[in-house]
Amino acid sequence: MFAQTTGTVNVYKDPRIDILLKKQAEANDLSTRNTSKRRTARGYRLLVVSSNNRNEALAARTKVLTNFPELKAYMWYQSPYYKVKAGNFTSRNDAQAYQKRMASMFPGNIFIMNDIVEVKPEEADQQD
Repeated sequence: MFAQTTGTVNVYKDPRIDILLKKQAEANDLSTRNTSKRRTARGYRLLVVSSNNRNEALAARTKVLTNFPELKAYMWYQSPYYKVKAGNFTSRNDAQAYQKRMASMFPGNIFIMNDIVEVKPEEADQQD
């Protein structure tokens, strides 16, 4: 009924794909897979923007990353709002200091929120 045939398939790919895959794997390793390098604790983050305008949220995230490269910025969609939070603060005083520094850059209020934050392993050991 069916005749079996054999053949070959040639795959041509850009070698830069392998480089991109390697970089993505390294980023994933640092952020999610390798829990010895990433620990969490109770702490604080700054709620910078809560808006139903995606472009406004992206602009706020970019502004945080540009002006405060030492902080990590988080953006997510929680219907109907896009929210941007910044920082991984274990101390409320540290969060308040950044809140004051950011106040002039963002027209709305910046709120300090309780959150589970990422900490470096040595910081987590000090809290135990």
